[in-house]
Amino acid sequence: MNDKPETELAPQPDLAAAIRQARVENAERAEAIADLREIEMGRLALLESALKPVVGQAPPDVDMFDLALARGDHPRLFVDMIAFVDMAHDRRTYRFHQDTRNGRVLIAESQSVDAIAAAVANYVARRLIERERALASDWRDAQAPQPHKTDPQAHKAPQDEAKGPRAWPLAGGGRASGSEAIEAAAGDWAAPPRRGFVRRLGDVLSVFLMMLGSITLALLIGLGGYLAWTMRLRDLWAQWTAPPPF
Repeated sequence: MNDKPETELAPQPDLAAAIRQARVENAERAEAIADLREIEMGRLALLESALKPVVGQAPPDVDMFDLALARGDHPRLFVDMIAFVDMAHDRRTYRFHQDTRNGRVLIAESQSVDAIAAAVANYVARRLIERERALASDWRDAQAPQPHKTDPQAHKAPQDEAKGPRAWPLAGGGRASGSEAIEAAAGDWAAPPRRGFVRRLGDVLSVFLMMLGSITLALLIGLGGYLAWTMRLRDLWAQWTAPPPF
């Protein structure tokens, strides 16, 4: 008789029970994430209330700043188009960022609402100064001295240089008549130089050499065909077809 206890069978895994457990854990995780997001939204809303008086002190004609609280997986409080405040991973620390040409820059980081509000105030002040400098630069460019309207050389000289050489002034200094103006304009088109005898002779020689080369090439082709006929093709003709014609 065997006195050893029988080994217990291992329980079979239950897929339905595992799915129910995973759903419960997912729901708890989603609730936790939703609670954390609500905490972030509450802290950013508190900061928004503190920043409204700061942004409200900007000049009325400036529409650069507009506080906007963006919801999402990572809530953000936008100050303008390139600056925003979000929360760090601990959901307690505020981080003030600015997007620049060289990437995103962290301007300030603190758990204090007052410290972030002060950083935002300094940022708004710098942006306003930059705007004033840009407007002043545009005004100076608009007030730059321009060429006098009565000076014909200031406006017509570049155009005349682009069109071509101007006519020489008349010796008498008076205004030319209509026929003289036409002759002066026609004089700008210089007559083509006459071709010399040597150049014409060279053209004739080049044509003659081309004709001579063509005739020589034709003769060489004919001579090659005749030699091929007499040496090889004539015998083949007589062997395969009929007596050769010549």
